[in-house]
Amino acid sequence: MLTVVQVLGVSSEDEMVACFLSGELSSQRFGQNLRSHLAAAGQAEQLLTHPDLSDGRANFARRALLAGTRGYGENRDLFENFPTHVTWTRALLSVDEAAGVRYLDYSYWGELSGGSRRPTDAAARIKAGLRAFDVPNEPFVNADHALIRGEWFPPLILVGERQDNLVCLEGHLRLTAYALVGFPTGIECLIGTAPTMGRWAR
Repeated sequence: MLTVVQVLGVSSEDEMVACFLSGELSSQRFGQNLRSHLAAAGQAEQLLTHPDLSDGRANFARRALLAGTRGYGENRDLFENFPTHVTWTRALLSVDEAAGVRYLDYSYWGELSGGSRRPTDAAARIKAGLRAFDVPNEPFVNADHALIRGEWFPPLILVGERQDNLVCLEGHLRLTAYALVGFPTGIECLIGTAPTMGRWAR
């Protein structure tokens, strides 16, 4: 029997793009590059921190930013082989559903999880003091502590051909922090499904 997530409502490409960029703005790894592209486009951070999804020009500007920084809509970089037509849904994950989400097929996340691409395995290795490619684990520990303090995390962005077999598109650090605290119930996410998503979400 297939497990179906708790659907909150219909989402959209514009909401996904806004959510993705908001998550990357706070990222130590990707935030500075995103700010550089914002400045080059003559845009303020408010475009990402307070997105107005009813503003067509703002939506277009955000899609252009995601194209410039990550290849969205251009079949390159992170979004190589990503489907053009995706159905987006807002949902909540149960503990079991969250534990079943896999990392994207990328060397670092494979190494961190011991090859399984499962966040539970990555959490166990982090707790054991193991590192992936000698990259410090402090960001995961800090995010873990933030969750324990009750801080709110933005929605994860997950994709798959179906809602019962999902891969993380954006939010890997947050997903790992959730695993470190044992996966709380009701993790908020955006889910994108498409019949051809398996070409990307391997």
